[in-house]
Parts: sequence; structure tokens; C-alpha cells
Amino acid sequence: NNTDGTCTANITNNLSNRNKVINGGMIVNQRGDQSATGSEGYFACDRFKTVNGCGSQVAISQSTDTPDGFGNSMKWDCTTADTSIAASDFFIIRYSFEGQDLQDMQKGTSSAKKVVLSFYAKATKTGTYIAELIDHDNSGRHVNKSYTISNTNWNRYTISFPADTTGTINNDNARSMDINFWLVAGSNYNSGSLQTAWGADTNANRAVGQVNAMDSTSNDFYLTGVQLEIDHSGLGIASDFEHISYADTLAKCQRYFYMHASGTESSSSGSEAPIGLGYGYTSSDCYVVVKFPVTMRHYPTMYKVVGTDYFRFAYNGNNAYPDNVGNNRSGINSAEIYFHSGASWSQNDGGMVRINDTNARVGFTAEL
Repeated sequence: NNTDGTCTANITNNLSNRNKVINGGMIVNQRGDQSATGSEGYFACDRFKTVNGCGSQVAISQSTDTPDGFGNSMKWDCTTADTSIAASDFFIIRYSFEGQDLQDMQKGTSSAKKVVLSFYAKATKTGTYIAELIDHDNSGRHVNKSYTISNTNWNRYTISFPADTTGTINNDNARSMDINFWLVAGSNYNSGSLQTAWGADTNANRAVGQVNAMDSTSNDFYLTGVQLEIDHSGLGIASDFEHISYADTLAKCQRYFYMHASGTESSSSGSEAPIGLGYGYTSSDCYVVVKFPVTMRHYPTMYKVVGTDYFRFAYNGNNAYPDNVGNNRSGINSAEIYFHSGASWSQNDGGMVRINDTNARVGFTAEL
């Protein structure tokens, strides 16, 4: 307004909560870093899964090597190379979504929206890489785009994925869609033509041109600032990364994984982190009720690292060292866990169960 200097903003789309990806800034790392492994699983930074289907091994960690404006990234360090990729080999970094969080994509309708994926990556191995969206509610429909890493510096990449008027996404808490960042692709996945429009599952078209980022133990791959947003403008332009506070990000992550007690959070002696009040259900089984800080996505299973004398049950002035821990019953808000020991206490003895070793872990997972 030229007369009084006021300005009225015509805002049609809320800029907050636009990023569909939780922990895209890699700030939450509940499980801790992972030494060299060839296994598949959730390691280091929450919500990002390492899917290793080749002969390489990687050490996975939360890193402080970052682009400007970020405090953390996630690092995959190749420790065992695979220079002879078999036809069925692959290596993928995966992020999975619940269907109820993607309803505004309007996928499968005439009003379907484009989406924009943006992220920061740094890699030792230069060349062509593939990013993929895959729809699990509709027989693996997928769309794939390439991007080129041309140097070993941090760079931001923006990929626009088209709208899909075929195949609605289920409005539930199950796994409906993945983002896949490919690092290795055998000929079963790269021998066709890259499928840059949504289509039926065709493995040969998924990762055409993908370099082998696991062909040397000198290779590292870093990722941060991962964002998937609705392309309201239709122009394929990414907005600035949406930074969320650590506290809010942790609460969102705990819907999928909750580390209840860990030796790494204990005192300097590596002991004493409390797990909970317990009682002797029998003379060899001690039960403890755990309350989750947030409602979990689904009934969780137990995540645990156990060993000799990893836990201590302090009861009636005595100590016992349970040699096993398990998930007896669980809901989405709490769980009942048991500790079992060769040592004997009296039925109905009450006391406190504690961590007794820096390596001990007790958590709960409801990952997609």
C-alpha cells in the first residue's frame, strides 16, 4: 500500500510442515553409529535404512562434515569394496512413508500433484546416480530420475517427480511409498531404459546409468537436508530446507523407534541408567513396565543388545544380573518386558532394573 506502507500477503499454502521427510537434517541418532557391516537395517541416523544387497561392507555414522547451514550429515564409508557387481546386486539408502502422511499428493486422482525431492550430497565417486519413488500400495509402481555428482564437494540436488493419476495411496499407517537413493545397481536394475514417468514395476528400468559407489574402500557417500514436498507451483522448484528443532524431530522419530535405555547415556562408570521398577513374577523372571514418550506407529518389537552382566536387578538389598531380556507384551503406548536370570530371587520381590554395561541397549521399534 503506497499510502501507509502496509503489506498484505496472499498465502495459499502453509510453509510449515511442508517436508514429508522426518530427520532429513540427520540430527537424531538414537541407535548410535554402526561399525563395518554388510547387513541391511536401520543404522546411525533415524528413519534412513541401509539396504545392502551386494558384497560391500560399510561403516555408517552421523557426521559433522556438512554443507553450510547444517550441523550433521549421514556418512556411508565403504570398508570392503565390491568391484564385481552381479546382476542381482544393489545398494540403496531408503526412506519410507506412511500412506496417511501422503494424502495431499492426491495420487491416483485427476488432481494428482507433482512432488519435489531436494537434498545435499557429497561423494568420492563421481558420475550418474539414481533417485527413485516407489509406490507399495499399487504393485510397486515407480518413477526414477538421474542426477550427476560431478565433483567431491557438497552440492544441493533438486529432482522434480511427475504427478501420477493412477493408483491411490492407502490412508493408513502402513508403508506406502519409499524414496530410494541408489549407490549400486546390477544389470537386473540397469539394463533397460530409465523410467522417468510413473509406470508399472519394471526392474530393468529402475537404475539405468548408476555408478558403482562401492568399488573402492576410498569411497564415501554423505547425505543431509533431505526434503520431499508437494510442488504447488508446478515449476519443480524446491523451497529452502525446513529446519525443525531437535526436540520436535526426536518426538517424530520416536513414533518409529524409541531407545529406552542405553549404556552410552549412563554415568562415567558405564552403569546405573535406570530401565524401570520391577518385581519378581517368578523366582527367575522379573517384569518391568515401560511407558513410551509418544504413541508408536504400531505395536513395537524389542530392540536389544544383551550380554553377560549387561543388566542388574537391585532388590531387597541384593543384586542379580539377568542374562536375557524380552518383550512380554506391548501396546502402542507401553510395553511389559521381562528379565530372566540363572540367579534366584523371591517371587514378588520388588526393585529397580538398571543398565550395567556401556554396551547394553533396550529399545522398541515400529519401523515401516
